[in-house]
Amino acid sequence: MNQEKEVIVIGHKNPDTDSICSAIAYANLKQKMTGKRYTPKRAGEVSKETAFALSYFGVEAPAFLSNVRTRVSDMEIKEVPAVNGKISIKQAYSLMKENDASTLCITNEDGAPEGLITISNIAASDMDVYDNRIVSKAKTPYENIVKVLEARVICGDTDGCFEKGRVTIAANTPEMMVDYVAENDIVIIGNRFESQFFSVEIGASCIVLCTNAEPNETIVERAKKKGCIILSSPYDSYTVARLINQSMPVDFFMTAHHILSFSLYDYTDDVKEVMAKERHRYFPVLDEHGRYIGQISKRSFLATEKKQVILVDHNERNQAVEGVESADILEIIDHHRLGGLESINPVFFRNQPLGCTATIIYQMYRENQIEIEKHIAGLLCSAILSDTLMFRSPTCTEVDRAAAQTLAKIAEIDIPQYAQEMFEAGSDLSSRSIEEIFYQDYKTFSTAGVSFGVGQITSVSDSSLRSLVPSLQEFMKEKQSKDPSTMLFFMLTNIIEESTIVLCSGLHAEEILKQSNHIEQIPQEGLLVPGMVSRKKQFLPSIIATLQQ
Repeated sequence: MNQEKEVIVIGHKNPDTDSICSAIAYANLKQKMTGKRYTPKRAGEVSKETAFALSYFGVEAPAFLSNVRTRVSDMEIKEVPAVNGKISIKQAYSLMKENDASTLCITNEDGAPEGLITISNIAASDMDVYDNRIVSKAKTPYENIVKVLEARVICGDTDGCFEKGRVTIAANTPEMMVDYVAENDIVIIGNRFESQFFSVEIGASCIVLCTNAEPNETIVERAKKKGCIILSSPYDSYTVARLINQSMPVDFFMTAHHILSFSLYDYTDDVKEVMAKERHRYFPVLDEHGRYIGQISKRSFLATEKKQVILVDHNERNQAVEGVESADILEIIDHHRLGGLESINPVFFRNQPLGCTATIIYQMYRENQIEIEKHIAGLLCSAILSDTLMFRSPTCTEVDRAAAQTLAKIAEIDIPQYAQEMFEAGSDLSSRSIEEIFYQDYKTFSTAGVSFGVGQITSVSDSSLRSLVPSLQEFMKEKQSKDPSTMLFFMLTNIIEESTIVLCSGLHAEEILKQSNHIEQIPQEGLLVPGMVSRKKQFLPSIIATLQQ
């Protein structure tokens, strides 16, 4: 029942333009190379800059993926059909054998579960019942009785249910039947006129004739007048008596309370923990509308495959989508420092000292002689312009510049004009809260046993950046107060002037910033660092070197 296995291509949390555009482009490349299903995803919100690039080239943003832990939808779901609560026990047992199942799910007309019937329930209905009124107590449909006994309907309305009386066998003379045959009973009877006549006259609701017996016209006419159903079964009286209990509806014996079911979107490790506490073997699986679609068991975990992922534009655990440690990482395409992300199996790891992941992906298109479509070229070029700040960043190489120029021709864009429009779109932060601005491009790092976070925004307007300083400082203090051990830095980068205002908060953050920049005092409005535009190549190396001393 599981769909074709997909490989997820995803960038880091709080994704920038490179992270999202590279995921889209690399999924496109892999699909063309292999013909398999590669799906780009994002691990955070789309920035205005990225949204501009996607809109400009008519590409939808990848779907958001909060984590890559396996879900019930990744498991092998056994497709056992749902049943109506009024089917007979015999029919339920036949369905179990046909589907190699020990549990059936009873659903209502909307497909929602009403109960479960198990093989043990069916056994109990036969072995633990000694009540000759059980068939009426179960409100057994006459249609069930007809089907189970493979009977012909001689007369009477079989649309209703047997709701009163007992099931009896007319094994004696009419004189003796007075003591144990009563009104509303079902009477199992042979081809004896007197017994048939007595049963009809006393008000039996149904008489079952065995071995294909045929009643005479007198019996049929009296039965019609008295509202008595006459059935004729090919089975003998012993078999009819044994089978009639199997006509009872399953809803009388089903488990209807505390039904444990799982959604397609439940995480398998949570499911496993719940299952371990239960004695049941099979559990219903419901879709997003609460409708039954199949079953899983503890054995289903044996066939569960981890989600397969390709990581782009990062290789650090704390930047990766949640649950990455339980996924099967196939590849990593990145241009950052090595971050110590571990994997169970060997991975294809391509890491180059370039200004942008998109440049690496451009090279891979060329190496595999895959045509780059206009919209893909536009996204790759947008990523390079964003990450290199239109070639201003010290991380930019001649390889990045050449790739962007080639891609711009394919995408039919003028680099200066397009970059200006894209940066202006990204600089418009008017509709975003301070928290959204802070986390727009926020990453955490760890070195020398110390963890710290660095956020960054870029703008073409110096005034708009400076206006954010007081609110950001207040937000950072509030965030740091909730976790005193947190060390925070934030970079407000002016693309045009190629400078950055650095804010800091937290334990030792100010001392680290002063030491790394060789200054004695940090101004109240933040530290202005001319020429600094790159977090990766300019800010991080000095901070890490200071921490390691």
